[in-house]
Amino acid sequence: MFKAGCESYITASLMTSDMTTRERIINLLQSHSNPLSAEEIILVLNLQNMKPRDIYEHLKHIAKSVKARSGGKEVLAMIPPSCKSCGYIFEALDKPKKPSKCPKCKSERISTPTFKLVSTY
Repeated sequence: MFKAGCESYITASLMTSDMTTRERIINLLQSHSNPLSAEEIILVLNLQNMKPRDIYEHLKHIAKSVKARSGGKEVLAMIPPSCKSCGYIFEALDKPKKPSKCPKCKSERISTPTFKLVSTY
């Protein structure tokens, strides 16, 4: 997991000003071996003006773009959030988001989803 102070992950290609936010997120996910949360993406790419829900919206579009561009050879994988109290895993999410509470135990201690670009072959 990304730790604050590990700015060595930021490369010149991630900070290029002529790239769109989505291109920068794709670049980050391609260059990082570990899955990243929306909060980590905001921190690494210095997107303090964005909220996690904005990143989730970008990730929905990135998933479609990456799959189409690679001909299905690469996809955006989401490691689903889980309840920290009872262990329930939110596997049936139709879009990337952090649920507000667990349907099983009603706890609000929910881990954030993380994302990674993976090859399908």
